[in-house]
Amino acid sequence: MTANDLRLADFRPRSSLRVPAHRVPRPKFRAVDAHNHLRAALGDDANRPGDVLATLDDAGVDVVVDLDGGQGDGLSAEIERWHAAAPDRVVVFAGLDYAGWTTDRDFGEVEAARLRDAVARGARGLKVWKVLGLRARDPDGRLVAVDDPRLDPVWATAADLGLPVVIHIADPIAFFEPLDATNERWEELHAHPDWHFSAQSFPTFDELLSGFGRLVARHPRTTFVGAHVGCAAEDLGLVGRLLDENPNLSVDIAARLGELGRQPYSAREFFVRYADRILFGVDMEPDRDLYAIHYRFLETFDESFDYGVEAVPGQGRWQIHGIGLPDDVLRKVYRDNARRILRLEPS
Repeated sequence: MTANDLRLADFRPRSSLRVPAHRVPRPKFRAVDAHNHLRAALGDDANRPGDVLATLDDAGVDVVVDLDGGQGDGLSAEIERWHAAAPDRVVVFAGLDYAGWTTDRDFGEVEAARLRDAVARGARGLKVWKVLGLRARDPDGRLVAVDDPRLDPVWATAADLGLPVVIHIADPIAFFEPLDATNERWEELHAHPDWHFSAQSFPTFDELLSGFGRLVARHPRTTFVGAHVGCAAEDLGLVGRLLDENPNLSVDIAARLGELGRQPYSAREFFVRYADRILFGVDMEPDRDLYAIHYRFLETFDESFDYGVEAVPGQGRWQIHGIGLPDDVLRKVYRDNARRILRLEPS
């Protein structure tokens, strides 16, 4: 193979930089992973909870939020699995039944009742997937908008019950752009074509974020956590405006290290300014190496390192830089903010 024959898929550059590099296997303050998916990662393997807990111990994580509770008996089973293994380590969130909206015109009231049932079963929060706004349809076949008033009973019930709502309503901006040679997520979207939303049948990124802003503003009693840096990690100015306008909104950093770490100056300013509103989370099965990368990003000023554990970066072919947060900010991001929102006992 000559240089002219090298395919992008086979390109494995090694950095020639000679700069300080630090491995940070444990956080400066024991953490709460406020965004994870344990049912999806572990399946029905009854032996895996012990492995997960050992990883959490090694990685300095006290509590993890499992967003895969779902509804009904499946929710009860997920709660019982973790209660039996470690009653104080895993917080399980309920979900919505988007498929049911196609047949039930009172789907908002039905979901509100289901949410009350979920709390009775032991759920500690609600996870809303990007199905809302992008795929879920009503009985007339129309997309259900992020701020559809028919869902107001759900958000009001969450407020009444004191439940946080972790909500994911949009993906990276590139997922909504044409899939051509200018799209920075070209490889990722070719590997996952169903993640591409650049078509007339989908709302635009900006339409989704505008609907999100209207939703959060209309329900000031409800505690919302915008997943993935408010679903707009590439536009921290937009996220900052949403936070400024809505005291009931916080954000988590799950699965957005690749975005935050390539804008270290803006990201550090964002973390310091909104230190009380940002939650730590990784969005993937607990993994020692992945946690260590997150800690390195948050705690050091290391330059040009990988944001994932894959041989080829999963989100884009770039590297990230650490933002070296001060201790008071780290403590809030790693643990205090999540403990307050989840109503966990201080540790």
